[in-house]
Amino acid sequence: MSYLSTLTPAYAEIFLLVMTSLILIADLFVTHPSKTPTYLLVQFTLLGCALITVFTHEPGVIYIFNNQFVDDLMSDVLKLVSYLAISMALVYSRRYLILRELFTGEFMVLTLFALLGMMVMISASHFITLYIGLELLSLSLYAMVALQRDSAIASESAMKYFILGALASGLLLYGMSMLYGATSTLEVTGIADAIRQGVDNKSLLAFGLVFVVAGLAFKLGAVPFHMWVPDVYHGAPTAMTMMIGSAPKLAAFAFVMRILVDGLQPLVVQWSGMLAILAILSMAVGNITAIAQTNLKRMLAYSTIAHMGFLLLGILSGGIDGYSSAMFYAVIYVLMSLGGFGMIMLLSREGFEADMLNDFKGLNQRSPWLAFIMLILMFSMAGVPPTAGFYAKLSVLQAAVGAGYTPLAVIAVLFSLIGAFYYLRIVKLMYFDAPETHVPISIQPDSGLLISINGLAVLVLGILPGTLISVCAVAVQKSLMLY
Repeated sequence: MSYLSTLTPAYAEIFLLVMTSLILIADLFVTHPSKTPTYLLVQFTLLGCALITVFTHEPGVIYIFNNQFVDDLMSDVLKLVSYLAISMALVYSRRYLILRELFTGEFMVLTLFALLGMMVMISASHFITLYIGLELLSLSLYAMVALQRDSAIASESAMKYFILGALASGLLLYGMSMLYGATSTLEVTGIADAIRQGVDNKSLLAFGLVFVVAGLAFKLGAVPFHMWVPDVYHGAPTAMTMMIGSAPKLAAFAFVMRILVDGLQPLVVQWSGMLAILAILSMAVGNITAIAQTNLKRMLAYSTIAHMGFLLLGILSGGIDGYSSAMFYAVIYVLMSLGGFGMIMLLSREGFEADMLNDFKGLNQRSPWLAFIMLILMFSMAGVPPTAGFYAKLSVLQAAVGAGYTPLAVIAVLFSLIGAFYYLRIVKLMYFDAPETHVPISIQPDSGLLISINGLAVLVLGILPGTLISVCAVAVQKSLMLY
């Protein structure tokens, strides 16, 4: 019994793995195209994971599996948001995928395996555990993008994603091996201690750091390691794009925090310079290139790159303010991303993808409520008050100025102003242009309710952000080794 009690922090992961295996078998007996029993089982699994995470939470930082797995408040909060994001993504995706005969048991099982990879990444405190979680997530996403086998563009996207992902994993592993060579340990906390005590081979440590930061930048989609983002976002079915562009960003944030803030904190002077370059380049390339896009998914891909620049600026700022603002930004970004891709899927129908900017022309005349929700989401992404996106950007900018990065904050504001153009262009198309079609918009009640809640939540969190930002601040303070 005492052995089982030591596994308590990993109960959610164990439950998810067992349920995913059961769903994989149970789905063989579900023949109806709507896959309702499998879908309900998946949603039940996500609810079960959330309840287990809440009820097994203990104050403090708990290590199990020989310090390879950590349970703390930050990991629990990020996991809960991940469950919510995956659950919302499945609701949005269901009708869209059924119409394209892609709502299969394989899709749902891959989604759960991807979630398991995210959870392992979020709670890993050892480089090997981090890498296992990352590969479980990545391989699931590669397969998900390639599920539409009769689509040449989806197959091409999957191939690009796989090849570039393998390259990035190689960079990351090479960097980790160098850090191991310099410190003689793969434990995150052990690496920090070894660096503080002094290492003999400083150049090996420096090279390892460079390769690790390059690998992390790829996973975030930061410039100049962003090449895969627009092609994969555009080529994958929108449901798969949503899976790539939402919850995994939370895991990527945790990945960066575990490696750079927990493990490589003594080298903060070295890696902060690299993050500054990545942040500026990401905001510049993302915002400027997005202006030229006519495809909404590609536009949102470049928008994601720009948002990751802001996220890196928060991490770069350091301290509780910087890290908590970055965590808050990640959570708000996921909400906005879910809403944006959810709207594309709600407006799509059989044989028609609503992923071009012109498809949103005159949306206010066809559905004033959906146009209003999209307006909130676009305002939030642009950082217009009183939406959550505005407060997320403001908190990052305040942290940057407080940490002495005022020039970077000014650059970030300038690029945000440039970025506002392509978001507000969608609002102009919805409200001031004539619709190109008058086909009635058919929406399932659950999707319609969820997109309404999603949009209004973005608005409410902008007006009353205090609770969530406090949760992020407490989570960071109680979870990370801040020196």
